[in-house]
Amino acid sequence: MYTEQLPEEVLERMKRKEDIVILDVREPEEWESGHIPGAKHIPLGQIAKALNELDPKQETIVVCRSGNRSGQACDFLSSMGFHVINMPGGMSKWSGDVVYGV
Repeated sequence: MYTEQLPEEVLERMKRKEDIVILDVREPEEWESGHIPGAKHIPLGQIAKALNELDPKQETIVVCRSGNRSGQACDFLSSMGFHVINMPGGMSKWSGDVVYGV
């Protein structure tokens, strides 16, 4: 099981400098077209191979374009014991700062 937090809630947590990790599971071209500053990028199809890059105890907020793929990633990661939160609405609803490029 995992919970959800809306983009504005995630932004507020970032402003409070809470200890969270943002994981963006979009494809490379989507990532380059704009992502949350400081986010970690692991495309959905590579998550299973990249488990060692994530800390299961660290609260991780998973992001995609709209919330679909991040939900799939949350299903998988939570089943593996990771502490994950889905961000429904994804980058299409993100109002915070965005970084472009790799």
